[in-house]
Amino acid sequence: MKPIAIVLLSGGLDSATAAAQAVADGYELVALSIRYGQRHLRELEAARAIAKALHITSHYEVEVNLGLWGGSSLTDTAIAVPQEGVQLGVIPSTYVPGRNTVFVAIALSLAEAKRAEAIYLGINAVDYSGYPDCRPEYLAAYQHLANLSSKAGLEGRAPRLVAPLVLDSKVDIVKRALQLGVPIAQTWSCYQGGTEPCGVCDACRIRDRALIAAGHPELATPSGRQLHTLE
Repeated sequence: MKPIAIVLLSGGLDSATAAAQAVADGYELVALSIRYGQRHLRELEAARAIAKALHITSHYEVEVNLGLWGGSSLTDTAIAVPQEGVQLGVIPSTYVPGRNTVFVAIALSLAEAKRAEAIYLGINAVDYSGYPDCRPEYLAAYQHLANLSSKAGLEGRAPRLVAPLVLDSKVDIVKRALQLGVPIAQTWSCYQGGTEPCGVCDACRIRDRALIAAGHPELATPSGRQLHTLE
């Protein structure tokens, strides 16, 4: 019987790649997706599609509405989604206060209930938007908490927090996704909803640039291909 791992599955490229890596590492996956009051649920549709593509049969969707108190352009429609590109050293308005801390806590609860050995996260500290909860030191601190905060931890079997992409560039992530057979076209990274990615928000810009640099412009948005041509 395969060991079990929980994967936080947002529907984006990074979480889908982390999930595929967990499969390649020999785990049976239990997926966890969260409705946190985000602007749209298009990414959750993508999460369901990814779970199906990776043959994940156990998929939980939990609602924890962080949008009730706002504080982020991803949860408050009165705040514009940035389109000017990522600025080094500036945490953008798309940062959702406490989001990963809440998400990992829920994943730890699920992992203990399922006796999972690991929790796979798609967090990334290289080509990212400066979020404080996407850093290796954050992950290490949370692992310490996981070891202390549960019956499983006291018994010496706390689940490991695994972030296989944390030090990868976005181009590296694209290449890994392709190697692992991730259906990239089914993932959704755009901060906006709709039927097609906008191609101009920060998430689309970072993703499109990486897809084009990795030699797969056909997977980028039309706007992304046009911007690359003009550069």
